[in-house]
Amino acid sequence: MKRPTNVLALSGGVGGAKLALGLAHCLEPDELTVVCNTGDDFVHLGMHICPDLDTVLYTLADWSNKEQGWGQADESWSFLGALDRLKGDTWFRLGDRDLATHIVRTGLLREGASLSQVVAELCHRMKVPQNVVPMTDQTVSTRIKTQLGDELMFQHYFVRDRCEPAVAGFRFEGLDEAAPAPGFLAALSSCDTVIICPSNPFVSVDPILSLPGVIEALGGRNVPVVVVSNIVGGEALKGPAAKMMQELDMPTSALGVAKHYVEKYSGLITGFVLDYADAELERAVEDLGLSTIVTGTVMITLEDKIELGREVLGFTQAS
Repeated sequence: MKRPTNVLALSGGVGGAKLALGLAHCLEPDELTVVCNTGDDFVHLGMHICPDLDTVLYTLADWSNKEQGWGQADESWSFLGALDRLKGDTWFRLGDRDLATHIVRTGLLREGASLSQVVAELCHRMKVPQNVVPMTDQTVSTRIKTQLGDELMFQHYFVRDRCEPAVAGFRFEGLDEAAPAPGFLAALSSCDTVIICPSNPFVSVDPILSLPGVIEALGGRNVPVVVVSNIVGGEALKGPAAKMMQELDMPTSALGVAKHYVEKYSGLITGFVLDYADAELERAVEDLGLSTIVTGTVMITLEDKIELGREVLGFTQAS
């Protein structure tokens, strides 16, 4: 069976970064494009912060804190401590090494570079050979609609408020005026496989797929589009996806994830990857019209990531 040689991976933060690393070990650098969600981006303390992009970059550069999955290894916190002593805004924890990334990115943006150009430059400086691109060069901001009737910027919901507010829905501010980044457009027109990484469907993947023109581009390509479930055994391995599903009255399961993609993007998804813990749901997912594979999707070691990458790549050619 011929393996894919032009893979487009759509990624959020930690879960997506793990699979991206596994795929990177299975493919040549020029065979993989990772498009990252930027709906979580925001300006904090005058700096442009890109949480999902940075998590993917740090992971592929082997700079990441492997225990927590985000941030940099051997991080220090002198800046945050000094800021706290001055009664500054410390709800969003910025380590000293991480701070350097934000300072460099913000400086390049202020000099007139696009976000795509900045990410390409960071890839060069971090020695990341894969093609990592933002979903858009325009500002798109994910807003969480709460059951109290207000809206929260994603980082306020996720970090400051620790995901405590009950969720009623989502809005992507600026989406209608945004366009896929040049690298994303190029990948859409040339990819032979699309892999939706195990990231939050609502706040990581939906912003990417909802960009104007993306679904139309993929729908006309007739390439496999495979989802790796971010829910295992009824729980999200990272982040608030399971809590969101409960509050939205959705089945908190891999089947619920599959239904979301099938109902929201009719005819787009061709295959779905479940964990062994959810093997009993395979038939129900198949009844949605999807090909399936059951394998180990919990990625703890590097070997886990590589093995899942290999399994998913093989599955894409059969879905």
